[in-house]
Amino acid sequence: MRMRKKKHGEERLAMLSHLIIEKPGEPIRCARDCFSSDGELHLEVGCGKGGFACGMAAKHPNINFFAFEKIADVIVAAAERAESERDMRKNDNLRFAIGDAKDICEWFAPSSVDTLYLNFSDPWPKKKHYKRRLTYRAFLSSFFEIIKDGGYLRFKTDNRDLFEFTLSELSEMGVVPEILTFDLHNSIYDEENVRTEYERNFSEKGFAINMLAVRVKK
Repeated sequence: MRMRKKKHGEERLAMLSHLIIEKPGEPIRCARDCFSSDGELHLEVGCGKGGFACGMAAKHPNINFFAFEKIADVIVAAAERAESERDMRKNDNLRFAIGDAKDICEWFAPSSVDTLYLNFSDPWPKKKHYKRRLTYRAFLSSFFEIIKDGGYLRFKTDNRDLFEFTLSELSEMGVVPEILTFDLHNSIYDEENVRTEYERNFSEKGFAINMLAVRVKK
């Protein structure tokens, strides 16, 4: 479902400028380029309303979280949520950016990101649209490029077809997930899981959540 256009969106974004990063002249090389402190840099591509990014930033104060989303009105909602929950974060460790995933290598330098998250990405169910899926091999190659050696790509979805497609793409690339579950919420991996609003809603309706983690080796 397409989000309604936000009233006074530009003005609201301007008020949140302290949380939003403009596209840099040179790709981001480390957390220090965006945050006041060093440490791990974690990136969520397609942050939606910001529930995951906000939850992770509060739970892990020593990790810097960067939430990336191409729709400006969605960033408005996510950043406003982050601002309303700022007292829940011990450190100033959360930033947002408006950008398209296809340009990710223009935003981040090679081996600059410790962990990259894909949460409930658009499944683009029509076969002719498979190249638009964020787990299509061209996107995955770009993501692997910006992730550090030994870093992780983590993906979760309620859409089993998209999950199977992702496994197939990884296999074609010669990549084997280090972690794999077709029922995250009933697995040992759920203890550290931060649930998005979308995730809670679909789980309550009986949908199993699929999750995988790939450790990048260079």
